[in-house]
Amino acid sequence: MTVTISRLYDNYSDAQRAVTSLEAAGLPHSDLSIVANNSDNWYSTDKKVDRDRDGVDDRAEGAATGAGVGAGLGGAAGLLAGLGLLAIPGLGPVVAAGWLASTALGAVAGGATGGVVGALTQAGVSDEEAPLYAEGVRRGGTLVSARVPDPGRARYEAILNQSAVNLRDRSAAWQKAGWKNYDPSAQPYGAEEVRRERQLYGTGVR
Repeated sequence: MTVTISRLYDNYSDAQRAVTSLEAAGLPHSDLSIVANNSDNWYSTDKKVDRDRDGVDDRAEGAATGAGVGAGLGGAAGLLAGLGLLAIPGLGPVVAAGWLASTALGAVAGGATGGVVGALTQAGVSDEEAPLYAEGVRRGGTLVSARVPDPGRARYEAILNQSAVNLRDRSAAWQKAGWKNYDPSAQPYGAEEVRRERQLYGTGVR
């Protein structure tokens, strides 16, 4: 039996480390997913992506090792090679790879409502938490979701918990500022709004 566990991260780099750690722990690529806000255009097909600072575009490195779109989530080059630019209703522009984004886009294409929230609840995430994860991405965060075997759940949760946002505390802060609930029809956050959100919670660049 498998279960779905998800965590929200303020920084893409933290989410990337979580994904590579999960892959190193033996979780297959097909069970991993990442969805990152791209309102500030941090990820662009027109710009070189060199997270490992070796002077070579990470996506080219991934392609050279045979990593295709949606595959190769282990390691910096493989993860970035698998990313794609998407637009998900309610979230706006995102950079994503893996099963969650595929499910969300499939639901939208089929006329279903809910987008990423529907994909998460369909995978077993609670009705209470799924909208909070979506709102976190809308506000500039990165969501990592993993389908894991129930017997090893605690081990994978420990990996995901490192640097993850405390969802309960964060949603309480949103509510204190007047937020009611996630609205998939609301206007996505723009670059300036994302910047202010990150400043509010003391987070840095992606």
